[in-house]
Amino acid sequence: MFRIGELAKHFGVKADTLRFYEKEGLLTPSLRSPAGYRLYSEEDKRRLHFILRCKRVGFSLKEVEELLSLRVSSCQVSCREVKAVADTKIADVEERIAELERFRDSLQQLSDACCGGLESAEHCSILEALDGKRLTAENNAR
Repeated sequence: MFRIGELAKHFGVKADTLRFYEKEGLLTPSLRSPAGYRLYSEEDKRRLHFILRCKRVGFSLKEVEELLSLRVSSCQVSCREVKAVADTKIADVEERIAELERFRDSLQQLSDACCGGLESAEHCSILEALDGKRLTAENNAR
């Protein structure tokens, strides 16, 4: 059995992270010591490892909860169901990448339009565009 600090240290996270996962219903200590300390089993350790791996690849807490549910009932669900969760996440990530690329392109356009000189920024094209005084490609697209 592991106390909360030991388990947290093993994974390089803070004990507060484990408490947060407990509060969110993702992790529950197997036992409490007579003094009230949380005690985690090897299975709890494997569950935490699973949670942290899910978070590391970008799954939200809600998605982690869904994956944990699929993991627990893995003999009753198909790989297709698990793959659907991953494929949905991939689509979400691709959408966010596209949005970030649009941000980058808009910012690059603003930067390219600016002289970057040492004179006063009173007529800076970036500030004017953000103030709505100059149209950017993004404004034209709307």
